[in-house]
Amino acid sequence: SRYGPKMPLAVDCTAELIRCKVLDSSGRLKSHELILSYGLALVRFVNLITERKQKMVSIPLRQLAREVDIPVWVVDLRHELTHGKLPRLALCRKGCDVVLDWLRKMYWSRQLGNNLCEEDEDEEEEQEEVESNAELDSDAWE
Repeated sequence: SRYGPKMPLAVDCTAELIRCKVLDSSGRLKSHELILSYGLALVRFVNLITERKQKMVSIPLRQLAREVDIPVWVVDLRHELTHGKLPRLALCRKGCDVVLDWLRKMYWSRQLGNNLCEEDEDEEEEQEEVESNAELDSDAWE
């Protein structure tokens, strides 16, 4: 609210993507409507995030995305949503999850002093430990 009508791009994009996930989980929209909703949010994300890096000379979106660590397939998904036939809902959901993860790592964790990154590392270590213990247990059974 401190920014008034000019919301930071990452906040705006996060809000749109979360809105899509909430609408999806509500079960009120048809598949086609969800694809359009996710599609708009994904197109806006790629366009808004890469727009800041665009110079006077037109630079391909794929190159700009690589520079900011956005997966190239998300840019290809944006291209299909914009210029081609609409992709499957599952691909839109996956794109939303990947982009939300990117926003969490590149924006939100920095806002919170990287506390989220540390928690993720702890969770990954715990998961690896659980998996290695599971392997040991299955070896013991054999």
